[in-house]
Amino acid sequence: MIGLAIGLPVGLFMSKSQVAQDTIGSLALGLQTLPSVCWVPLALIWFGQTETAMLFVVVMGSVWSVIIATDHGARTIPPIFVRAARTMGSEGFHQWTRVVLPAVIHKLAYNSMISWANGWYFLIASEIIVIGPIHYRLPGLGSYLAQTMSTGDYTRAIYGIAVLTCMIVVFHLF
Repeated sequence: MIGLAIGLPVGLFMSKSQVAQDTIGSLALGLQTLPSVCWVPLALIWFGQTETAMLFVVVMGSVWSVIIATDHGARTIPPIFVRAARTMGSEGFHQWTRVVLPAVIHKLAYNSMISWANGWYFLIASEIIVIGPIHYRLPGLGSYLAQTMSTGDYTRAIYGIAVLTCMIVVFHLF
């Protein structure tokens, strides 16, 4: 939700500004391809071994794809929609909420689903790395996997991996 709240307005802004497209768009494209695990050292420096660090990794892993999807969706709206809305007196905020956003919503919904699934991957990875075997009390799957790896309990690790695999399959089906 945080990635969506940040990415939606930035993507809409980028779709209307060529300067923003050239600067933020290039940055978003580059950072989207960066694996989320690369954000972990920065999260550890800024937030320490906390849940805030994990949240930072998840948001940084998902916000860029939302920005790119929103920008692409808004740029591919048929121009006739916007011209027809202007002819009927729609401008400014009304045009954004009644024409642009409904036209973008299908691309945004699809990409939000992918970002949500990727967010789970980022969460598991950040739990394993950020929290790791230090804090066993946290109930996350990544913490569980880190605990089983550190204790050498490979049977429980395989169960955890099976649960993670089932979650990934379910996320991609729906």
